[in-house]
Formats: sequence, C-alpha cells, structure tokens
Amino acid sequence: MSEEATLKTGRKQIRLAGFGGQGIVLSGMILGKAITIFEDGNAVMTQSYGPEARGGACSADVVISDERINYPRVTVPDVLVVMAEEAARTYGPNTADDAIVLVNERLVKTIPDKPGLTVYTIPATDIAEELGRAIVANIVMLGFITATADVVSYEAMKQAILDSIPAGTEELNLAAFQAGFDHGAIELMNEE
Repeated sequence: MSEEATLKTGRKQIRLAGFGGQGIVLSGMILGKAITIFEDGNAVMTQSYGPEARGGACSADVVISDERINYPRVTVPDVLVVMAEEAARTYGPNTADDAIVLVNERLVKTIPDKPGLTVYTIPATDIAEELGRAIVANIVMLGFITATADVVSYEAMKQAILDSIPAGTEELNLAAFQAGFDHGAIELMNEE
C-alpha cells in the first residue's frame, strides 16, 4: 500500500458505526477533514445517534468525491466500519455488493456475510488498550481505514488527526494511528 494520495475519481460512501463513547462522530469529522483540507477532495458528513449520551447506537456517514457532492447522505456504503456488535447487525446487511467492511474484532461477533464483500478485521480495542488508553480505538481504526480502504492518503489522515486532537495527546494518537495502519498493511500483504 502506497502512502500517497489514493482518492479515486467518483463518489465513495463511507459509514462508521458503533456506540456512543467510541469516538465515531469524531472519526467521521477527521476523515472528512483529511479529504477536504489535506487533500484536494470534497466531503460531507452526517451523523446519527440515539438519545443516550453514551452507549447508544451511533453512526457517522461520510460521502467523499473529487467532484461536487449534490446529495449528502450515504445510501449504500462502499466502506462500512463496524466498531460494535449492534452496528454490525444494524448496518452489515446494507452495503454495496463489492463493499469493504472493517471490523473491530473483539466487540463484533456478527461479521457481515454477503457475496462480494471484502472483510478485514482488526483488534482495534485491544491495540488501543495495549497503548494505554482504550479511547483511541477510533484512531487505530482510522489508521486501518487508511491502509485498507483506499480512500485517503497516509499523510492527509495523519495531518487531520494532529489537527483534531487535544494538545498533549499527539504521541498517543500518532502511535494509535500507526498501529492501525501497520495492521492494515499486514492484512493486505497476507491477502496477496
């Protein structure tokens, strides 16, 4: 996997899903920022979450394109990221026929099973805990997305993360991003 810009011509629909407290909405915002500010693309994000402050279902939908985006909603995701079991059951069946599905393996047991899907798993929560803070599992997943989904460059995502996190957390977040990226690179090598 190259670390250079990889945005393809056309529109990509990405859905990140999990539960409140996992940083799903922040992940969507960072992805959109990487595309719009640090690459020459267009992106729009919408979010959905239950009434609970933490623990309820939530999703962040990001539409990216190298052209103007006329419709901001994700209808059938080309990339589905599932960080929790409820997200897998809710969103797994509704993907494009050739979608890429990225799964947080410890928290997701129901792996979407549809012909044509490419499914990659990562122990994002475990990796984050090994780094000392489970809260950076979303940043681990952003690294994994960067390596496997072919929608954003390494440098653009890295810069968007640095631009979005609290001061003093750079080392932890960059380690999380790199760990996710490295895991994704290994997944791709194993596939060949």
